Amino acid sequence: MTSNLRLRLQQGELLLGTLLTLNAPEAAELLGEAGFDWLFVDAEHGTFDARELQAMLQGAGRAVECLIRVPALDEISIKKALDVGAAGLIVPQVHSAEQAERVVQWARYPPAGSRGLGVARAQRYGFQLREYLRTANDHIVLVVQAESAEAVQNIEAIVRVPGIDAVLIGPYDLSASLGRPGEIEHPAVRDAIQQIARVCRAGGVPVGIFGMTAEAVQPYIQQGFKLIVAGVDTVLLGHAARELLGRLKA
Repeated sequence: MTSNLRLRLQQGELLLGTLLTLNAPEAAELLGEAGFDWLFVDAEHGTFDARELQAMLQGAGRAVECLIRVPALDEISIKKALDVGAAGLIVPQVHSAEQAERVVQWARYPPAGSRGLGVARAQRYGFQLREYLRTANDHIVLVVQAESAEAVQNIEAIVRVPGIDAVLIGPYDLSASLGRPGEIEHPAVRDAIQQIARVCRAGGVPVGIFGMTAEAVQPYIQQGFKLIVAGVDTVLLGHAARELLGRLKA
């Protein structure tokens, strides 16, 4: 399964996505048809095992490419997310260059890395094995999350790691790490976000961010952030339902 998401990132396109936590392939199908550039399937906070992640990607089909956030920096989690056919990975809680190097090592086939080989959906169950092996290292997107005070301190070294395609800022975890849980507008949190962004821009690495609403992410789009995650499936559904009910009661 080849991806052009990595090429679009490298070309500096603005890529708009939303976050999926509901274990429902129909949600991926629906949001893919809505026109997002990509979908963020969350295996860190969502209730997904490998089979369910595969079903989510099957639900999305060819309408939209999906990046899977793995539960942790773990070789088996990375291997399984790629084998089920993800266009790439989002790896949470990457605090150092050494951890970023592990992401690349486990996600790339030799000689660029040490990814193991098994027959899986990613290569159409073996029917496209040779093509996949030839192209996977060039197409798979590797995104690390900077969401801690330690990551801010080490961001220059993280950005220099070959093979990292983008840095995604997790403002909520970052705020907690800075002792301001949930206060994403606090000056210390905003300064940390801007420090990450400055280093990424200087290093030529696309930077992204998550926000709950369009209003939350629009300032960052204006600043040149390229990998945008706006909203969560549960919140989108809940707010739409409340708005509808409020209108009916009015």
